[in-house]
Amino acid sequence: MHGFWGRAALWWLLSGPRVPGPTPVRHSSGGPSWTQERTLVAVKPDGVQRRLVGDIIRRFERRGFKLVGMKLLQTPENILTEHYHDLRRKPFYPALISYMSSGPVVAMVWEGHNVVRSSRAMIGDTDAAEAAPGTIRGDFSLHISRNVIHASDSVEGAQREIALWFRSSELVDWQDRGPHSSNYPA
Repeated sequence: MHGFWGRAALWWLLSGPRVPGPTPVRHSSGGPSWTQERTLVAVKPDGVQRRLVGDIIRRFERRGFKLVGMKLLQTPENILTEHYHDLRRKPFYPALISYMSSGPVVAMVWEGHNVVRSSRAMIGDTDAAEAAPGTIRGDFSLHISRNVIHASDSVEGAQREIALWFRSSELVDWQDRGPHSSNYPA
C-alpha cells in the first residue's frame, strides 16, 4: 500500500482496538476446520533495550493470537548464523550478527489462523522509512538496521525458525478458555 490513503487504511486496520473473537481450532473430534499456524517473532536487541516487549505482546494478543512459547536470551552465534544463513553473502551480514548478539532478544512463538501472513502485515516494512504508521516498525523503528522485530516470512520458514530457536518441550499446547473463546464454558 503506497500513498497517503493506503497508509491511512493500513494504520486504521492495524492500530485500532481489537476485541479478539473466537479462534477456531481443528480438534481431533471435529469442530471448525481452520488450521492453526505458528510463527516465530523475535524482539531484537533495540526493541528489548527500548522496553517495547510489552507493547509488542499486547498487539499480538489484541489480534487474538495465542502465545505458546517465549524466552529472553543472549542469542548464541550458532543460532544467529543458521537463522541468517541466506544473508551470509550480503555486505551487512557481519554487522547484523554483531548487532543481534549485542543484547538480549525476546523470542516468541505465536499461534493462530493465518498468523504468519498477519504477523508480517503487523510488523511492516523492513525499512523504517517505508514502514506504514500503525505497524510495529512504522511506530517504533529508528533505522533499517534497528527495526525492532523479526517475524517469519512463510509457514515453512516459521517451522524451520521455531525448531532452531525452541526445543519442542519449550512450547506449550494450551486451550484458550478466555471470555472471547468459543471454548469458554457456558
